[in-house]
Amino acid sequence: MMPETAIQPVNSLSLIDSIDVSSVQTTLAKIGQFQTIVQNSLKSGHDYGVIPGTGKPSLLKPGAEKILMLMGITSKYEVTERIQDYDKGFFAFSVKCTLTKSGTPITEGLGHCNTKEKKYINQDPFTLANTCLKMAKKRAQIDATLTVASLSEIFTQDIEDIGNFNQSESIETMTLEDAGNMKITFGKKHKGQTLKEICRTDRGYLEWLKNADRTNPALKKAIEVIFNAGTKKAGEKKQEQPDPKPQDSPEDLFGPEPIDIKDEDLPF
Repeated sequence: MMPETAIQPVNSLSLIDSIDVSSVQTTLAKIGQFQTIVQNSLKSGHDYGVIPGTGKPSLLKPGAEKILMLMGITSKYEVTERIQDYDKGFFAFSVKCTLTKSGTPITEGLGHCNTKEKKYINQDPFTLANTCLKMAKKRAQIDATLTVASLSEIFTQDIEDIGNFNQSESIETMTLEDAGNMKITFGKKHKGQTLKEICRTDRGYLEWLKNADRTNPALKKAIEVIFNAGTKKAGEKKQEQPDPKPQDSPEDLFGPEPIDIKDEDLPF
């Protein structure tokens, strides 16, 4: 029978005694150098968002992807919670992101999103299931990236900042479907209507909102997405039609005519 080995008590002092201080200093210096590289490589408004009133900028998906690429790290995802209540229109997803280096797991991050979040209140929950899944995946990736790259002192994803961060997220991940389902929550003329509905009846109102200084950035982005989709569709339709003009037409001299977007060219 093997003799029992006495378990030695561990305290903070004994842990410090076992650390190679010179190695720690070298590691901290490398972390500082890497943080400098990250700050110099990422672009404000694209890789991270600066939220007024917060102490640190929030890391965005393109920035997280750049950081992982710099470190040679890959990510994989697992949905750990999935609620899809079609009767009540409630959808929720929790995702775990595992970062690996040469096949070896390094760290994990967690992300959650559901259709009762404030930014989704005025949207149709049945069109948001996939959006919430993508958002949960994105949050998990950023959570893991902040940990593995020791970037928490530069960027934030603290739960206290999520309310301010929601607008940046919604602009970054907005699709044509998201844009069309966004509702107007102010005024009398179109309050309660979606941008899809207004686009069919009063596109001039959307033009005015898009150019107004006080319009919410997310709303401006949604209108831009709709108009760009309409312009693209109209352009594709025009290219399909044969050009009856002679070679020396005014179009050759002054460039193509502006595209006229008709009702049938709407992206909905």
